[in-house]
This record gives sequence, C-alpha cells and structure tokens, in this order.
Amino acid sequence: MSLNSISPIDGRYSRATLPLSPFFSEKSLMRYRVIVEGEYLIALSGLKIKLKKLSDKEKKIIRSLYDLSLEDAQIISDIETKGYKNIKATDHDVKAVEYFIKEKLSKTSLKESIEWVHFALTSEDTNNIAYALMLVDSLDQVLKPKIKEIINNLNKLASKYKNLPMLARTHGQAATPTTFGKEIKVFSTRLEKRISCLSNIKIQAKLNSASGNWNAHVVAYPKVDWQKFSKNFIESFNKNRSQKLEVNLITTQIECHDSYVAVFDTLRQINTILLDLNQDIWRYISDEWIIQRPVEGTIGSSTMPHKINPIKFENSEGNLGIANALFEFFARKLPISRLQRDLSDSTVERNFGVAFSHSFIAYEYLLKGLSRIEVNENKVREVLSNHVEVIAEAVQTILRREGVEMPYEKLKELTRGKHVTLQDIGKFIDSLDVNIEVKKELKRITPLNYIGLAPKIVSSVKLKK
Repeated sequence: MSLNSISPIDGRYSRATLPLSPFFSEKSLMRYRVIVEGEYLIALSGLKIKLKKLSDKEKKIIRSLYDLSLEDAQIISDIETKGYKNIKATDHDVKAVEYFIKEKLSKTSLKESIEWVHFALTSEDTNNIAYALMLVDSLDQVLKPKIKEIINNLNKLASKYKNLPMLARTHGQAATPTTFGKEIKVFSTRLEKRISCLSNIKIQAKLNSASGNWNAHVVAYPKVDWQKFSKNFIESFNKNRSQKLEVNLITTQIECHDSYVAVFDTLRQINTILLDLNQDIWRYISDEWIIQRPVEGTIGSSTMPHKINPIKFENSEGNLGIANALFEFFARKLPISRLQRDLSDSTVERNFGVAFSHSFIAYEYLLKGLSRIEVNENKVREVLSNHVEVIAEAVQTILRREGVEMPYEKLKELTRGKHVTLQDIGKFIDSLDVNIEVKKELKRITPLNYIGLAPKIVSSVKLKK
C-alpha cells in the first residue's frame, strides 16, 4: 500500500482490490491488447492469403508474449510516451502495443511476417475486444464468485433463523409478523435472480475496421468472408469462459457498448439490493435485534468505549454508492459517440476497474460484517410479543370468514393507536357472537405463531446452480 496514493483503491484498500489488478491495471490492458493482436495474427495465418501458415512453434512464440512482464509493460509505455530504441514516441497506446509485438517478433522466425501484425485493423478493433475480455474475465473470476459467496452466507443465515418469529415493519410501523430467516431469504433470492441475468449477458465485440465496413480487409482480399472470420475470431475467446462474447456485425468505428451497459445496469441492480440489505441490517443492529461480536483490540468510538459501530455495513454501503454512481454514468455516456467515432469513451473505459473495485470492496466488507453478527433471538421475540396489536389482522380476517358484521372496524376501534394485550384481545373475542370453536381458534393466535408460510418459504425456494 502506498500512503501517497490519491485513490483509496490503490492506497487504503489496495489489499482488498488486489484480485482485480490482473484485469484492470494499465499493464493488464496492455496484456489483453497483446493477446488480441497475437490471436489475430494467428487467425490470419489460417486464411488463404500471403501470410505464411504459422507452425505450432511460431504460434507458441507469439503466445509467449502474453505473459507480459513489468519490464515489457514499461517498454510499451516508453514506446508511447518517449520512444524506445529506434522507435519514436507514438503518443498512441494501441500503436505502441503493435510496435512492441513487431520489435519482439523481429528477432524470431516471424521477422518476415511482422507487417501482418494489426493488418487492416483500427485501434478500436483491438481495444473493444480487449475490454470485453477484461470484463468477462473479471466477472468470471472475481465479482460473480464474491456475489455468490454473499448469497451462500445469506442462505445459511436464512435457514438458521427461518422459524424465528419477528415483528415486521411497514412504513416503519409494527406490521404482520414474519420470520428473520424469511426476510433474509428475500435478499438472497433477489440476488440469485440478478446474477443469473448477469451470467446470461453476452458481451458484444466487433472486428470490422475503421468505419465498420471491413473496407481495408475487403480491398486487400475481397474473396475472404470477413464477416464469418470476425464472428469465428471473437467467439474463439469463449473457450473456458462462462461469460461469453458475441460478435456485433453492424457498428460504426466503435462497438456501441450496449452490452456493456447491460452488464453495468445489472451490477447496479445487484449493488442496490445490497444497499437495501446493508441498511436493514444497520437498523436491526440499532434496534439490538442483531448483536455484533466484539473483536479484540478494535475500537468503536474514540471517546465512547462501549461502542461497537456497524462500520463494515456502513463502509459497504458507501462503496456501493460510489460504484453505482459510476455504473450509472457509464450507462449514460458509453452508448453515445459522435457520428462514426469520438474518443471521449476512452478515458471512461479506463475507469471500469474503479467501479468494479468499489463494488468488490463493498462485497468484502459486507461479508466481514456478516461474519461478526448473531441474531438476538430473545430480543426479537420480546419485541414481537409486545406488539399484540399485529394479530388484529388475523382476528378480523377470520371474522370476515364467519360473516361477522364490520369486523375490520371493530378491530380498528380496539387497537388503533393503543397498546393492547392478549387479555384485551381475549375479552374482545369473548364478546363476539360466534360459536365457541371459532373463539378457541381466535384465542390460539399470538404474535409469535402468526407467521403464515414464512418458514416454508425459506425451505421451499430452491436456487439454481
């Protein structure tokens, strides 16, 4: 961690965001560009064009460049910014990658083939596939596993407390009872639906040159089916990846980023669900329905020694807010490009890792918070037991069934704005003109057993693998 870092992602939270560095660092972007250019050169060699058919050994030479070292990345940076050996500064990041590959291959048996590197491409061909790969790999390897870990933790919590009756609050007021487990299950089920949607999004990419028409490709080799080639090339990256790429054959110079937006919007929905969860848990902690276990040596307040603040959930909430602000901006900005191309998306794309990092930090802190809590079952039952008025709904519903006149109004008169006890409810029941069996049925209802199908809901909902 550098104490001089401006961004907390690379400073205070650098350890937390380390898993995303292989996907979103500048070196990683260079590496993905090298991969795209290298695989393109290999794919070209399979066509009936003047490029020689590469041997397995030569393909291995190209792919050896994918293990980009820090020294290699520095060379690419130097080519772009100040020049390297006899290469003058390009002031162009993708061209720097092209020259780096050519410089490396010029010392091999491929030296006669180096002008086929970046053949007929525009930089956006390389870039959009590189970013698409960054997104699918970071989703597959980092974000989705962490979201699934949260879901798994919530499901365990839901199962453990599926039978614990709990006062519900609608509009912040005492309402029909539920169970703690069922309320947690609501969140895990919502998350499961969203991550399923996320996994089904195919991220689109294009390979069709400067204006999206394969002009340079066709003028050089008009008999090649470049559309089919592009489709096969882009889909070749899907091997061993659960999140898939899909070709977009109709674009301007840039791929329109609509599929990126679908990813970002879904992540924003996931993050919003987690914001909701964080705020509910915060309230449960405030009401002492959830207890936080103290960790030795930690301090809650610099002046109040007794405090254990819900800082993990608060930190998670804050980071989710930052991530969502970025995702929302990406969704507004990226689909818009003046005419056939403007460059304003380039600097925005470099911030994908920032939004992913704030999301990942939030997920980590939420998991840390969940690992340090337990439900105060006695307190939860006590609070519910003190709100006998919540069974008024049950009583009036049964009286409706029995044909009693104006039962809602009768219960409203008895309970609204008043503190009532089971004895009060019992006296009311005794005064009713219904048979003895109905009265017995009504008297069996308590706040603790008026929980409907809540336990069954937790047990019956099966999540998709």
